[in-house]
Amino acid sequence: MTTEKGEGRRGDGCGTDPSRAASHGTEPSGAGQRGAGVCGERVGGSGLDERISGALVGAAVGDALGGPVEGYSPDQILQRHGGRVHGVVGPWNGDDWRTARPIAPYHKGDGHVTDDTLMTHALVRVYARVRDHLDAYAIADHLVPDLMTEPRWIPELEADALPLQRIFLAEKWLVARLHYGHVDPREAGAGNIVNCGAAMYMAPVGLVNAANPEAAYAEALDVAGAHQSSYGREAAGVLAAAVAAACTPGATPDSVVTTCLALAKDGTRAAIEAVCDVARDHTHFESALGPLRAAVAPYDTVGPDYRAPSLGARRPSRLHAIEELPVALGMLTVARGDFRHAVLGAVNYGRDCDSIATMAGALAGALGSPVPGAWAKTVAEASRLDLWEPARTLAGVAREVFEKDVRRRRAHERAFAGMGGPECSD
Repeated sequence: MTTEKGEGRRGDGCGTDPSRAASHGTEPSGAGQRGAGVCGERVGGSGLDERISGALVGAAVGDALGGPVEGYSPDQILQRHGGRVHGVVGPWNGDDWRTARPIAPYHKGDGHVTDDTLMTHALVRVYARVRDHLDAYAIADHLVPDLMTEPRWIPELEADALPLQRIFLAEKWLVARLHYGHVDPREAGAGNIVNCGAAMYMAPVGLVNAANPEAAYAEALDVAGAHQSSYGREAAGVLAAAVAAACTPGATPDSVVTTCLALAKDGTRAAIEAVCDVARDHTHFESALGPLRAAVAPYDTVGPDYRAPSLGARRPSRLHAIEELPVALGMLTVARGDFRHAVLGAVNYGRDCDSIATMAGALAGALGSPVPGAWAKTVAEASRLDLWEPARTLAGVAREVFEKDVRRRRAHERAFAGMGGPECSD
């Protein structure tokens, strides 16, 4: 059995799950980063700062919880952990994580975030430099150099290293195409494997465009063009739109899904509709695990064995979709927006569950559902990252970009009125 840290009974955020008390360790003491709080304190709220913090911290927490069980099935997870995962757990192979295949040499587990969070934070740094809307050229000019020239603490490697040394091949594509290949950034994503690689870190685009999902969708499609094509790029646009929609006052999981269906195209739209229709019939993730997989399976190219993808896997298509986004929206629906329930559902779903939980965590956090303070504190300390600093940075950028958008809109209104068009009155 592995150690679980920072988990509590539903509704408190500290203590232990009485059904699994013997497998829990004690919560670590540590640095106490700003915003981490103490056991029982929650991250979340309805203001812009709180929604941005909830989304980014929530995404990192989901990522860390899902990492150690990524690639496995719900049944394998159940057998390995003697029950469902209810919090932070250790590596699948225990102390043999450095050499055990197929994970070696990454320390997945014990609260370590993965490449999903590394890429999300990298995109926040790009926003901090540009301080305006982004496009594919910003990815080439700022994200790629960040990945290949700035050593940072990599939790899974337990060392300072270039982010490029950790990210997956689909993300290394950015460096190969944009830095070495000098491909037009708007077209660089063509030819890459089609997966969730761009969607997994697109939450910041939705947050900068908070409450404006159409703008988030358009910006994310441009940004993701440097990285992905086909339904991988489409998923990035829809995830950003979903996060933006979740920030809207009064938003619910159903309103977020409705926004996604209004914007999504082709197989992505069909997969979201199919999964969320099934999700509405469930109120707990346990009963939903099989039905959600069955609903998304016709649109998923990877196939039933996640570690042995089908010959048609991850190729461009107008009929298919990535698995992660529809399932994340499905778990958000099952949980009725509750952070803990949505993330645990994503984690126990297995397969690419770190990315599913990253997306579910971002969406639930943006809706204002509290991120359990004990989980956030454990992940921040274990990963040796300030999970709240990127949120503070992005909140400042979002306000600056909004003010620029207002000035640009006013200038357009004056120009249009000057041509004899109707004047806009406030």
